[in-house]
Amino acid sequence: MAENVALGAEPTKAAGFLNLDQTRQRIKEISDQYGFDVDPDALVEDLPVGVQQRVEIIKALVRNARVLILDEPTAVLTPQETDELLDIMRQLKSRGTSIVFISHKLREVKAVSDTITVIRRGKVVGTADPAASTTELASMMVGRAVSLTLDKAPAQPRETTFEVRDLTVIAPNGQHVVDHLSFHIKRGEILAIAGVQGNGQTELTEAILGLQERVSGSIVLDGRELVGRSVKEVLQAGVGFVPEDRKVDGLVGTFSVAENLVLDLYDKPPFAKGISMSPAKIMENAKARIGEFDVRTPSAAAAAGTLSGGNQQKLVMARELSRPLRLFIASQPTRGVDVGSIEFLHRRIVAERDQGTPVMIISTELDEVMELADRIAVLYKGKLVGTVPAGTSRDVLGLMMAGIPPEEHAQTPQAGTPAATSNAEGADHA
Repeated sequence: MAENVALGAEPTKAAGFLNLDQTRQRIKEISDQYGFDVDPDALVEDLPVGVQQRVEIIKALVRNARVLILDEPTAVLTPQETDELLDIMRQLKSRGTSIVFISHKLREVKAVSDTITVIRRGKVVGTADPAASTTELASMMVGRAVSLTLDKAPAQPRETTFEVRDLTVIAPNGQHVVDHLSFHIKRGEILAIAGVQGNGQTELTEAILGLQERVSGSIVLDGRELVGRSVKEVLQAGVGFVPEDRKVDGLVGTFSVAENLVLDLYDKPPFAKGISMSPAKIMENAKARIGEFDVRTPSAAAAAGTLSGGNQQKLVMARELSRPLRLFIASQPTRGVDVGSIEFLHRRIVAERDQGTPVMIISTELDEVMELADRIAVLYKGKLVGTVPAGTSRDVLGLMMAGIPPEEHAQTPQAGTPAATSNAEGADHA
């Protein structure tokens, strides 16, 4: 850790030799001052993500920074680690450090800010007091009134049609990135997969889609085994998939909006006959989907890569939800999109559930998980920590995200106590 802190401003002894002892001493002074509780000699790769965040803050303070810019610093933290970081920010402020906190998480913004500045499309559109409601702030962000509460009827689960049994995915280095995972989803319900990024979520979705090679166990949809099938066969079995990185895996940026809307159906009627595609049918489909999903684009012929992030996500969602599905999977469905687009996309996901489709959502946004889920499964180091009902508290979910099963929570100190802080710091999210 001391090496990372010193990097770029290395203290030296006589004859130019590196003086890490000086850095260790400064780390200890700052750690004692702010209660960071870090080991200067620990390997950064072995530290949990929350402690890695502290290392970055220490790095700035060692350089006597008077202004600290934190850009989405809680994106990969558990709720308990987030609360600890917000407490650290308050301490820094009380000792004279100015902080620029950039975040789309309104609850956190309101919790620590003295002044809130809202930026939309690169321009400042207004300032607000932390006492302003989240609805007011969201409206400023989007430029219109938005609802932050998803109005959805209770789920009406039917029979189980999708089941994962004892699934294991082995990485090239031999690590079990998905470790004997089992769960099921019924028709007409949303199962949300929660957890800090990097705990097997990506590999799980890739295994379902047929993108992972070293897979054991079983993945059954409508009685048919999917393990060993190609991506095309999985899609033809009725799986709709919204990937976590729309630009890399969801779209072909140089293709038109119309072409992207038929990427998985371009060789099927009515978009093709034999070896010939039908441009008229493809354009007709594009106009219908653009209107239905409110995709803001100059035209259906515009390159998909020129659209905003929110409209790119709507484009991917429009393609995947515009055919009959037997399973819908959305990974990070609203990552990098504005509040208004989040509102729309959440409604479409619930509408798919209400049509009787089993839905699996993978999200690191705990608010999103709690908003959408009918049941919540938490992953930690590729294993299922537990499955809990919708309405489970943030504290319980946060402890599960740190690897603590629900049955152990009665013996676990509450968030904010010294023991709870120690438990959170000891969790390895790498």
